[in-house]
Amino acid sequence: MPVNPAHHGTALFDVATALTTQGIALADLTPSALLHYVWECRRGGLVLGARGAGSRFPGHLAWQALHAMGHFPEQGPATLKAALLTGRLSAEEMVGRYPIRHAGVRRLLVAYLERRQPDLDYSSLDNLARHLASHFWSTIEALAPGQADLRLDGELYRRWRGQVALRADGGGRREFEPILRAVRAFYVDIQAWAPAEPERWAIWVAPCPVPDADVRGFGIRKRRVKERMDDRTRQRQPLLATLVEYMEARYEHLRAVLERASTAGAGETITLDGRTYQRLWSRADERRVRHGGTANVRVLDQESGKPVNLTAAEDAAFFEWAVVEILRHTGVRIEEALELTHLSIRQYQRPTGEVIALLVVAPSKSDRERVIPMSAELFSVIAAIIRRHTRDGRAIPLLPRYDPHERRASPAMPFLFQRKIGTSLEVVSPATVVNMLRRRCEELAERHPGFRAACFTPHDFRRLFATELVNNGLPIHIGAALLGHLNLQTTRGYVAVFNEDVVRHYQEFLGRRRNTRPGDEYGDVTEHEWREFEEHFDKRKVELGGCARPYGTPCQHEHACLRCPMLAINPKMVPRLDEIEADLLARRARAEQENWLGEVDGLDLTLTFLRQKREDTRRLARIAPVGLGIPVIAAPR
Repeated sequence: MPVNPAHHGTALFDVATALTTQGIALADLTPSALLHYVWECRRGGLVLGARGAGSRFPGHLAWQALHAMGHFPEQGPATLKAALLTGRLSAEEMVGRYPIRHAGVRRLLVAYLERRQPDLDYSSLDNLARHLASHFWSTIEALAPGQADLRLDGELYRRWRGQVALRADGGGRREFEPILRAVRAFYVDIQAWAPAEPERWAIWVAPCPVPDADVRGFGIRKRRVKERMDDRTRQRQPLLATLVEYMEARYEHLRAVLERASTAGAGETITLDGRTYQRLWSRADERRVRHGGTANVRVLDQESGKPVNLTAAEDAAFFEWAVVEILRHTGVRIEEALELTHLSIRQYQRPTGEVIALLVVAPSKSDRERVIPMSAELFSVIAAIIRRHTRDGRAIPLLPRYDPHERRASPAMPFLFQRKIGTSLEVVSPATVVNMLRRRCEELAERHPGFRAACFTPHDFRRLFATELVNNGLPIHIGAALLGHLNLQTTRGYVAVFNEDVVRHYQEFLGRRRNTRPGDEYGDVTEHEWREFEEHFDKRKVELGGCARPYGTPCQHEHACLRCPMLAINPKMVPRLDEIEADLLARRARAEQENWLGEVDGLDLTLTFLRQKREDTRRLARIAPVGLGIPVIAAPR
């Protein structure tokens, strides 16, 4: 891998310092010794070029050089990052992360996880260990330190359930049903395994403390989750075009500024799209060029007054644009997108001779490889990424990718989403994409109010892609194949958001019914007819609000509006209702005094309607009104 000569001194400094501080010769510098130096420097904030203590590690280039020259074992990690990443934990180590005092229960949990391990991936096994060891038994021991076995009384279970329903910060845990189901499965599995292996499981058999009622209604809770996801998709669908346009415009702007600034002299100003930049040049840049390297293009943004490293900003903007384009055109999961390699691109020749570009998605969540035909837009994005990696005649570098869920590094492959960070090439991580989307949405929120309450995540593009496919007529089983779903119900959960199929068929039904009726019923509206229509709405206005009687019908209640169910009270007229009530009460008192019993009954009925309408109006006034506007005359066809 080509490295800027300016970093050579840093690698020599790290090696020399590690040898000096540990008093060893170069032949004795092992990976463990260099790791010790790296960790101690990080703890003390003694990283060359870093400002104070932080999360940076020294020795990245030194580790690569020592590994490449054969000083470090070939089968060992090729980069410092790979050496620092945590590997897989055993079942005993998973349980050992949590303070469990009862040695027997600790051994039981380890044995249970080892028994379940062949059926689960590493991420699921880790979650199961967290549910049982931390959320369940550690909490039980905190509530009842003397608990000796798995037999929990009802009071202890209720206290535990109340405790586990809360997060560490005191807020409610939205989804704690997986914990209850994990505990219930734990008890049921032990009961099922005891007859076959009584010496191992029989002594721990106990009644399951989680009743059926606590895990019943799973379908209802799933529907509530789906409703939240559907609402999330509805909010983001109209914002997608704005986000895509912004990402593309931002990348194009930075690319244009970089091209012009690359040929500008020190201190020269550049104006583009209404923004002015000044080219910066420092002694460090001169030193880089003098040593045979290339200096980053840096400018000063005159509007914000901040320096911008255009080389890094343009590179980041390109991959931000590319990942959004791939996510929205393929609907792949973020892990699948970041696992795309140069080998993922294939071609297929149809019997007609037409050649179709294919994108092969590696097995991910469903452990099922799938093939996606590439559209012209998707193919152009893939081609742009490959051109970027292979410019100057280079091949795409081979890198391992670390999976944070499975805690395992892949073989070295030509990954498409790889960037140069400092002195090393690294595959983009899912957390980087999430943070990137959050930053871009925050920038858009300053000018577009819709983004203030709607931030995109990588999985939002998958739901939008699925909804667009099926709502535009693609058979749902084809959509499931493109998304990699093994169950059509899973795909249906993604796309049943706008009910476009219902709307389309209903519109077709209305069209067929209209065709069966006389054509003169659908004639163009004349100016006289439209004026009468508007006058009708003017006549519906009464003192207390508006009348909701149908168009063209006269008032059938002799203007007894308070008693009329068609009256819609205007909230502004509630004080007027209070005045009318006071007048009615005075009239009722006079009627009682004169013994006009019929008048008293009529006034009581009017007062009942008045008070009911006033209560309904006050209740509805708390709901924000929705303006529907006035219909306009349709243009003649």
